[in-house]
Amino acid sequence: MSIKCGIVGLPNVGKSTLFNALTSQKIDAENFPFCTIEPNIARVNIPDERLNKLSEINKPEKTIPSFMEFVDIAGLVKGAHSGEGLGNKFLSHIRETQCFAHVIRCFEDPNIIHVEGKISPIDDLETIETELILSDLEMVEKKLERISKQLRSGVKSIEAEHKFLGKVYSVLSDSKPAKLVNISDEEKTFMKQLQLVTAKPFIYVANLHEDEQKNIFIEELENHAKSVDSSVIRVYAKAEGELIDLEEGDKKEYLALLGQSEPALNKIIRKGFEMLNLFSYFTAGPKEVRAWAIQKGSSAPEAAGKIHTDFQKGFIKAEIISYEDYIKYEGEAAAKENGKLRLEGKEYIVQDGDVIHFKFNV
Repeated sequence: MSIKCGIVGLPNVGKSTLFNALTSQKIDAENFPFCTIEPNIARVNIPDERLNKLSEINKPEKTIPSFMEFVDIAGLVKGAHSGEGLGNKFLSHIRETQCFAHVIRCFEDPNIIHVEGKISPIDDLETIETELILSDLEMVEKKLERISKQLRSGVKSIEAEHKFLGKVYSVLSDSKPAKLVNISDEEKTFMKQLQLVTAKPFIYVANLHEDEQKNIFIEELENHAKSVDSSVIRVYAKAEGELIDLEEGDKKEYLALLGQSEPALNKIIRKGFEMLNLFSYFTAGPKEVRAWAIQKGSSAPEAAGKIHTDFQKGFIKAEIISYEDYIKYEGEAAAKENGKLRLEGKEYIVQDGDVIHFKFNV
């Protein structure tokens, strides 16, 4: 499945710099507001050491990882929901993503412009969150008005949707995000159709300076995140962006000097998987070893459908070996000889790391 993560924040807080670090690209990342106008999009392979080990065993013609798309969305400002700073255009880009990373500057540096003239992580995040709520509220108001007219004209089939919209409107009007709306299973379809930004999962990304003495706002942000049951990922966007051309060993050595055990990419992808309730299963053979990202709780036929809809329609059985057994016995043949290959039917719920071969009939 396609996984799209938006990178949002005020202008000039390091979004494009982070995008470069995550995607190993070199887009413009200058010291002035609205450096980015159109969104930059890059597809990034999801690092997974399990895929590499499966490839070592199978020696396939191709190894294909899952991927995540990162979208560098231009900076939002106060009044974005009403069009300030090309806000409406930028907000539409966020609606197309499944989750987003909110980049917040947490360091002091007089040489780097701040659009509000001062550094205040809490003010910054409140500005963005307020604009997102107001944008969602405007969208819900318009839809509620349209649905109400239909209801008054006697269209009874939309009563459930009207009730749902009323609940969402009430929460947004109270300056709270749509993710706090208490909805039933039947209303989940309505919520998905709306594509409300504040219903999407997000993480705070604290952009830090290599000089730790300048990172005087990080504790303030982390305390706020705890108070709203969220989390913060610390990144050194500028420093990681400068590592693009280095060998892997040199990158790891430099990151270690910053107190980082892994690149920002790995941390954000892992958190993105967690927020979207995803994991990976694998297909493996001499022609191809491939990772497939699916949601937790997916059945074997649903997993098969990620490969091709015909696989799901004509699903018969799934031959499954756990990743641990596949590695232990160094491949399918020995795993099967030792009784570790299982035949599972339509009710089977796929587990993280399953190596699967689907049987189907079209």
